[in-house]
Order: sequence, then structure tokens, then C-alpha cells
Amino acid sequence: MERAAERKVRVMRSFLRLPAVVLAAVVVAQTAVTIMSPRETGPEPAVVSSREYFTPRQIDRAQDFRSPQLVLYGMTVAIELAVLIGLTRRARRRPGPTPAQRARVASVARRPVLAGAATGAAISLALTLATLPLAAVSRQRAIDVGLSTRSWIGWAQDVLLDAAIGAALAAIGGAVLVLVLRRFGRAWWAPGAAAVVAFAVVLTYLTPVVIEPLFNRFTPLPAGTTRTEVLDLAGRAGVQVGQVYVVDASKRTTGANAYVAGLGATKRVVLYDTLLRDFPPGQVRLVVAHELGHVHHSDVPRGLLWVAIVAPFGMLAVARLAERIGPDDWRARPATAVPAVALALALVVTATTTISNQLSRRVEARADYFSLQLTRDPKTLIAFQQRIARANVSNPDPPGWASFLLGTHPPTLERIGAAVAFEERRSVEPGQ
Repeated sequence: MERAAERKVRVMRSFLRLPAVVLAAVVVAQTAVTIMSPRETGPEPAVVSSREYFTPRQIDRAQDFRSPQLVLYGMTVAIELAVLIGLTRRARRRPGPTPAQRARVASVARRPVLAGAATGAAISLALTLATLPLAAVSRQRAIDVGLSTRSWIGWAQDVLLDAAIGAALAAIGGAVLVLVLRRFGRAWWAPGAAAVVAFAVVLTYLTPVVIEPLFNRFTPLPAGTTRTEVLDLAGRAGVQVGQVYVVDASKRTTGANAYVAGLGATKRVVLYDTLLRDFPPGQVRLVVAHELGHVHHSDVPRGLLWVAIVAPFGMLAVARLAERIGPDDWRARPATAVPAVALALALVVTATTTISNQLSRRVEARADYFSLQLTRDPKTLIAFQQRIARANVSNPDPPGWASFLLGTHPPTLERIGAAVAFEERRSVEPGQ
């Protein structure tokens, strides 16, 4: 009786441990967002109406395009989870090895790591194939609104290249997982967290110089008015900008964008060629000021710091969830644990990404405020938000749930409202 009671207690503790570690990961992620969220994001955005800045036709066009795209995104996520669940269930049902199979396994003891790599690559390719029809539908809709300019052959080449890179990275992940599983057992999550942070740092450093050039051509911003203004803004802001590049985005899209990438020696500001081609110099100048705000506040390293804080708790949650849903004999065949860990990782990352998006939106709002302080030109920010929303066929006022769950930037109307509030405050406090 006492042993039965002890077993029940152990089972109950095991049952409660998983929710506890998942809750801890969520609490740590949210706490890190709260602590790291910038405070200097400017005045509270004014409440503005989409019809003040966009015509009914523009609003309807954006909503007609973006709403189904959200549905396609949701379907893509659901299919990916279904594939991972199916692979995990298959690994659980797989019968254990026979004595003859054990003998063969013993003779090739060095192969579990290779099996983990192959399993990781296979999972990545399976997810790509399963969601490929939805990706094609999404692209056709982008063609229909004039947003996509890439030929279908070019798109297929991009898909193949992206799939190959994804499979290679997943293979590395699968091999590392088997290594730490065999070496550390149930405590694999600790070195796993260190590997996640190291991977994020290395990928951030190498992506601008290794991966992105496989898809696009990057050229230094040539001498001229724009380059002179960039250097002038950087000097006024006290920013070591690194290099400024122009990417040939027009081979794929009519949309415009700019971003900061890299770390250390690979740090750079990247401008779409469509931005330089289709937008007036004043708006390009304001976009550059926004990106300089990211450099000034070290937003890329700070993002990596957030990952470093959250990774240990997140990987502990992944490990315990994978134990619950994965095969019982994963210690004997560690490669069979790869699908369960992939599923657990997908679930935990989805939850923590929703939390990290809060930080991303605050960081983008601070970069907008930095650009306004540097240029003192809120009217240009308003004009730019109108123009880029039209160019990217963006919904200026998306549903609140979509912004909360998926938004990495404040909605267009909120950014316009921030510029309006900045202008109103400046008119009241001209000395500011």
C-alpha cells in the first residue's frame, strides 16, 4: 500500500512539474520584456482614424489582401504542428529493436549522431513540402495585388535554396540534440540552452555575409546625396553605423523596407532599392534615422540578451514537454526523440515569440521617436507611413488580436498617431 501511494505521489509530481516549468518560462520571458522594454518611446500616440489618412478604396484593398493572408498563415502553422504531432506519434508507436537489431546497433555505435542529423533534416523538408501549396497560394495572391515581381521559376529556386539551408541547420540541430542527450541525459536542456544562445549569436553574425547574399545582391550605398545625408545623420546621432548597403529587393517585390543586421564586424544598415527608387529623399532620410536609432540603442545585441535570459527556462520547458509526448525508450534510441523535441520547441517558441513581440513593438516605437528627435519632421513620418502602407499593401489598422500575437511593429495608425502627438507637443513646447 505504501509503495502504491509513493508511486501515486511521484506520478502526481511528474504531472504537475510540466505546467510549472512552462509557466516559469512564460513568466521569465514576460519579466525580461518588462525589464528590457524601452521607456523613451515619446508621447502617447494620438488617436487617429484610418479614413483621415487613407481612402476607402485603399483600406478595402489592404484588408481584402491581408485578412486571407492571415488565414493562410494560421493554416500553415496548423499544418506544421499536425506534421510534427504525426511524426512524434509515429516515433512513440515504433517497436523496440529485436536482439538482432540491437547487435547491429552495437556494431555502428557512432551512428546515432548521424541519425539525429538525418532526422532533423527530414523533419525540416517534410514541413516545407507540407506547407508548399499554401505558400504558392499566398504568393499568387501577392502577384494579384502587384506586390510580388519574382517569376515562378525564380520563386521555386528560392524555395529549394531555403529548404536546403533549413535542412542543413535542422541537421546540425538534430546532431547536437543527440550529442547532449547521450552525454547529459535528462539534464540535456542546460547545454541545449547554451547551444541555442551560441547558435543565435553565430547566425546573427554570419547571416548578412553568408546566407543573405545567396538570395540577393548587396552593394555599398554609392557616393551621393543619400550617402552624405546618412553620414551626416550618423555623425549627429553619435552612431558608428558600419556599412550601409542597398539590396536588389526589386527582383522579388514592389514593397519597400530597411533594416539593421549583423553583429560586430558584420553590422550594417540595409536599404531596399525600391525605397531609394520610389520614395522621396526626405522620407528615405527619415527611414535611415529610424535604423540609426536601432544602432544607437544596440537593439540587435539587446535582442540576443533577451534570448540568453529566456533560453534556459525555455529549454527546460521543451525538455519536460518532450519527455511527456516523446517515446519512452529515447535513451536507447536518442534520434527518436528529435520529432518530440521539435514539436515541443515549436510550441514553446510560439508562446515566447508572442511575448517577445511586445518588446519588438516597443523597440520599433523608440526607433520612430529617435528618428523624430533627429529629423524634427513628424509630417514626413506621417507621409512615409501612408506611402509605405500603400506600397506594401499593409492593413493600416489590423485586428487587435493580430497585432498582439504577430505584430513586430506598431500598427500604421499608431505610428501616425505618435507623429501627430510629437507635433502637437512640439507646438505647445517649442523649446523641446
